[in-house]
Amino acid sequence: MNRKIEVKQLKDHIYLLRDKEGATGYLVVGQKKALVIDTMTGYENVHDVVRTLTDLPFMVVNTHGHCDHIYGNIYFEEAYIHPDDKEIVKEHIALPDFVEACKAHNLSMPPFKDISDGDVIELGGLTLDVISLPGHTPGGICLLLREDRILFTGDGINHHLWMQLEESSKLEDLLKHLDKIMYVTNDADYILHGHAKGFDDISLLTQLRDGVADLIKTRGEGDKDYEWFGGVDKQHIFGDGESVICYSIDKL
Repeated sequence: MNRKIEVKQLKDHIYLLRDKEGATGYLVVGQKKALVIDTMTGYENVHDVVRTLTDLPFMVVNTHGHCDHIYGNIYFEEAYIHPDDKEIVKEHIALPDFVEACKAHNLSMPPFKDISDGDVIELGGLTLDVISLPGHTPGGICLLLREDRILFTGDGINHHLWMQLEESSKLEDLLKHLDKIMYVTNDADYILHGHAKGFDDISLLTQLRDGVADLIKTRGEGDKDYEWFGGVDKQHIFGDGESVICYSIDKL
């Protein structure tokens, strides 16, 4: 558990934390409190990394329940997650490799507290709104940092959206949820997602929304296969021509 986390300062109070597995977390530092957004895969003590950047009290929020966003929670005392993703959490923390690694290092997953759509996180001079975005997972959330007009999206909005998973929603449902949050394009200028190296323009949200709509309309005609560790599904190109929505036929 000593693969180093790369720390990149994006603003004087925002840090990008990227581990060697390609997962990204963030630290947002207010005047009174700090916020850790996702804790990555747990190969390095994220708590210690955070403590090199701030000595303020902090809270941990997971954007969703997948292992590459929650495993680093083992270094913290508690974390917040949307209740609709707690079943996914149970599945991922029960995976044998994770269980064995925790035993070997005398670590365990801390308790989870609920966080829901409409909740507000106050850090002192910085405010984050919790916005539900079911799709990639049932309890996926985004966090809108009002003062900096930044939307933290986890895996719910990115350039390589996985919708082929068993827990992922139907694409029509995803489209409805994306339409519901399109107002955010007036409140944010940038996106920071769960596998980013830096800022994306907020237009990525509109591109993804239009890509999902196009996929539903075309029924995936002409889409190429997508091979992943779970098998072979499909991928639909959207936006810049390099971004894709990965999906299974049953999600149409």
